[in-house]
This record gives sequence, C-alpha cells and structure tokens, in this order.
Amino acid sequence: MKSLQVQIGQNLKNVRKVRGYSLDQLSSVTGVSKGMLAQIERGDSSPTVNTLWKIANGLQVSFSSLVEESHSSVSVVRLHDKKPVTEEEELFQVFPYFPYDPSRKFEIYYIELLPGCFHVSERHHSGVEEYVLATEGETTLKVGNETYSLVKGDSIRFQANQTHTYENRSSEISGCYNLIYYP
Repeated sequence: MKSLQVQIGQNLKNVRKVRGYSLDQLSSVTGVSKGMLAQIERGDSSPTVNTLWKIANGLQVSFSSLVEESHSSVSVVRLHDKKPVTEEEELFQVFPYFPYDPSRKFEIYYIELLPGCFHVSERHHSGVEEYVLATEGETTLKVGNETYSLVKGDSIRFQANQTHTYENRSSEISGCYNLIYYP
C-alpha cells in the first residue's frame, strides 16, 4: 500500500496532466502556490485538509479523488487500516472511507475531533450538501450563523456552500460520519 502523501501526489499529478495544466495554471485555479503543488505532486509534502479542499474546489473534483486509490466492486473499510488526513495540530482527523464515484455523486468520511478541536471547513460549490451523522461524543457545528450540537445518533444536512465549522468543546473524542453529495 502506498503512503497517503504519495497517493495524493500521484492523484493530483494525474488530474493536472489529464487537464493539460501546468503547475502555474494549477496554482491559478486553486489558490495554492506552485511550489507547494510541486512538493505535493512529488510526495515531499503532506498537505493539510484545507489545502486539499482548495485544490479539490479549484479543480472541481471531490476531496476523496485526491486521497484514495481505486477499489474493487466490494469494499470493506476498517478504521484501523486507514491513515487520517489531519489538521489543527492533528486535533481534526479525516479518514477517507469511500471516494467520490461519478455514478453515485457522493463520498463518505469518518471524522474524529479530539478535545479542543476547532476546524473551519472550506466552502463547497453551490448545490453541494453535507450530511453529518454523530457516532460518539458531542460535535458542535456552526453552519452560517446557526450553531448545532450533535450527540451519538443525531444527524444534520446542510448546503455546504456557506461557512461551516466543526468543534469539540468536550474533554472526550467526538466522531461523526460525513457524506458529501455533489449534484
């Protein structure tokens, strides 16, 4: 199995080559520096969640298309086998479960928020929806100007083209599944 850094680099380079973009053009559409993009493609840099979202949004591809290898028709995903993409000093951990599939138009992640985590998510394209299903602890989401608190068994759906944050205000780990739907 390839390291996550190498997989991200290969996926990014493949998308860039298919589109015929130079690194300068890729930097222009994503807002990420040419140097950082080159480091990511070579597998020399481990990009943050926000950097990956900037790249995905700029290229208009799913987040998971940048981090996952393709799989067979039957997939069993085990959390302990997944390597997280981290952010906020590793307090925010995203485990890619099922990458974007154009025929299904969604992707699924498991997210763990360690105590004290506060993560601002990148806005997505118009029409993109997020579905969050809480599995443990308490996760506080702010969508636009409204704040919602989710505990195990709770869920929320929202238009993701607005500012949204994920926060763990407790002393325990909180977790949730996140399904992102692309119309």
